[in-house]
Amino acid sequence: MEENKQCNSVDNCEVPSKKVIEFKPPVYEQRYYFVKNLVNRHGLKKIADLGFGDATLLWMLKYHRCVQYLVGVDIAARPFEWGGGRLSPGVGGYIVPRELDLTITLYRGSAVQKDSRLCGFDLITCIELIEHLDSEDLAKFPEVVFGYFSPGMVVISTPNSEFNPLFPASTFRDPDHRFEWNRTQFQTWALDVAKLYNYSVEFTGVGDPPAGAEHVGYCTQIGVFQKNIAKATEWSISEPEEHVPEEHVPEEHVYEVVYTTSYPSLQQSKYFRLTLSSESVKAVGLMKSRFLQGPRKREGNRVVPLGSCTPQFGLTEAQRAEIEQSPKPYSVGEKFYVPLERLIIYPKVNHLVAGSMEKLRTVLAEGLRLNGDQSAVQVELVDYQTQRLFDEHLISPVLES
Repeated sequence: MEENKQCNSVDNCEVPSKKVIEFKPPVYEQRYYFVKNLVNRHGLKKIADLGFGDATLLWMLKYHRCVQYLVGVDIAARPFEWGGGRLSPGVGGYIVPRELDLTITLYRGSAVQKDSRLCGFDLITCIELIEHLDSEDLAKFPEVVFGYFSPGMVVISTPNSEFNPLFPASTFRDPDHRFEWNRTQFQTWALDVAKLYNYSVEFTGVGDPPAGAEHVGYCTQIGVFQKNIAKATEWSISEPEEHVPEEHVPEEHVYEVVYTTSYPSLQQSKYFRLTLSSESVKAVGLMKSRFLQGPRKREGNRVVPLGSCTPQFGLTEAQRAEIEQSPKPYSVGEKFYVPLERLIIYPKVNHLVAGSMEKLRTVLAEGLRLNGDQSAVQVELVDYQTQRLFDEHLISPVLES
């Protein structure tokens, strides 16, 4: 049942007239981009790919901010093949964590086996899969995928046999294919499945035909199924006998886990604290730099800037104006202070704490030094590197009394 998603003979093919059909990008990439755009458009979180092959689709989807759980199922998956690689979080994932958790799990198993861990997903994709099923498995497929797994959406792609005469050989596109349907055959099957399991279905495809052959349709035909939510929880005697509502599905684990990984995210307190502290330190550092290089004046025991301490880049005019209206940073002796009321206006800091001053104060107090009443971040006014620049007269601070 292992699906061969990348059919090189289809990506760029020579027809009997020696004219080459060029698909740009290749058809297999167009299929993946179709799913990618669908996920982005609907903000889908839980996605399973049946017959994941080389896991290219899962790799593409892991970069979507909305995605939180990716699952791949393939009958040919082997544990030794998945010790890491491109599905694992890279170094950048720890430096700049995702906003939402992401878990990726690969299973060895068949698309016609029931495993409760795949129930209730937002989307299940079957890209160039069904044509690899024999008649017995094809008969089981709808009840397992639509009846038992019962996802919100299903995307099924399969070759359009009407396109085949445009290729050098008019036989099946892959020797492992058990059948290849024309558009009427696929749509008839899909409409029957949709009606039986209370889904609606729309048809489209990828891989445009060459000029003069528009009548054959797309190279790859696609059905996009959506669960009819309004009726999805109603019990009907017309439903298949084995189908029960999702909340009553008993646990049934038949797939073998061959790989799993989790990504660092801001939902995890460790990475949230590190990221918030890092962004706060950056903002404080920028303000201190401008404070040291600009004119200043004394106000009691404090030294405050005469001009702006706000960075000129990366902020909108409105944001700069709001920051300038907030309490100014200041120094006392060798200490530099940035009021939290000012710090929280910086976009990245504000986004992380969702505008909550209490959250900002609580988290920063765990990793940074605050002043006595915890109203400002406190840092050294002049660190070793800056002092060296002063000594070498590369920086000449201006102090006006």
